[in-house]
Amino acid sequence: MKKNSMSTVVRILIAVCGIALFAVNFLPIWRIDLDAPQYPEGLRMLIYANKLGGDVEIINGLNHYIGMKTLHAKDFIEFSVLIYIISAYALLFLLVAIIGNRKLLYTLLVLFAIFGILAMVDFWRWEYDYGHNLDPNAAIIVPGMAYQPPLIGFKQLLNFGAFSIPAIGGWIFIAVGIITLTTVILEARKAAKIKTTGKGITAVALLLFSTLFFTACTVQPKPIKLSIDQCDNCKMSISDPKFPVELITQKGKIFIFDDIYCVLEYLKENEEIKKNTKDIYLSDYLGAHDFINAETAHLYRSEEIHSPMGGNIAAFVSEENRNNTAKTFKGEVVSWKNLLQN
Repeated sequence: MKKNSMSTVVRILIAVCGIALFAVNFLPIWRIDLDAPQYPEGLRMLIYANKLGGDVEIINGLNHYIGMKTLHAKDFIEFSVLIYIISAYALLFLLVAIIGNRKLLYTLLVLFAIFGILAMVDFWRWEYDYGHNLDPNAAIIVPGMAYQPPLIGFKQLLNFGAFSIPAIGGWIFIAVGIITLTTVILEARKAAKIKTTGKGITAVALLLFSTLFFTACTVQPKPIKLSIDQCDNCKMSISDPKFPVELITQKGKIFIFDDIYCVLEYLKENEEIKKNTKDIYLSDYLGAHDFINAETAHLYRSEEIHSPMGGNIAAFVSEENRNNTAKTFKGEVVSWKNLLQN
């Protein structure tokens, strides 16, 4: 029995995975975001283990016009059993951690992988039925058009862009799978009498760090496609890399602008977007024009800095860079806080 015993580190990791799976029962597992011009902040549907959340009623109202079914938790048998299945797996992880048998760990990985595959197949099957089984008497019928959301990633559906990705509960599932696979590899190497003590623990630590980072990561600014991307305020093509601005909302939607002036005007006209803004990034006037968080950027305004829409404000990553530019262009130092208030 002793030669098949798991290491203490592995047992702790498996126990943590079990506790994390219990938490999934209370967190959204998947999310589908819908984006359209008439909904600038977008709509979001959240899928939990036992219910639907987010803007479900609004989405149901819109889908009615194109013949899609309305969504109600009571119509899905998965919502009545999934919470028990997840809890059973959580208990199984804890049991394996307590017993500490290596062969049970291998079995656990296989069972968890099967569950993950079956869950994704069932999700795809639901999406297919949801997007293809349409009411022939719907108000809007587009011949040959289906509205199946993407399993993962982006898909354009008429004037709506649909974006499907794991929510926090889904990322926990992925992290649990990666950690379990890693522990199996470490235990298999140990069983094969390969020296792994130092490297193995280091690998687990790095894996945990990267997993937590991946889970907690936030939406970052996207690279600007010059002469292709258009400003969301003035609708002009963005052509000068020194002045672009990106606004990221709480839901992760990105708005782009060709000038600080444009983002300020957009926020004045769109109070809802302003309330739900998470971060604003400004292009560095110098160097590779990397994005800088507006809260930490050093700003300088000068009539000699000719920005696309006349804002004539440049952003710098450091005070030194700003001061050096001030020696060339006559102007004034401004703050992001004051610009927002004006």
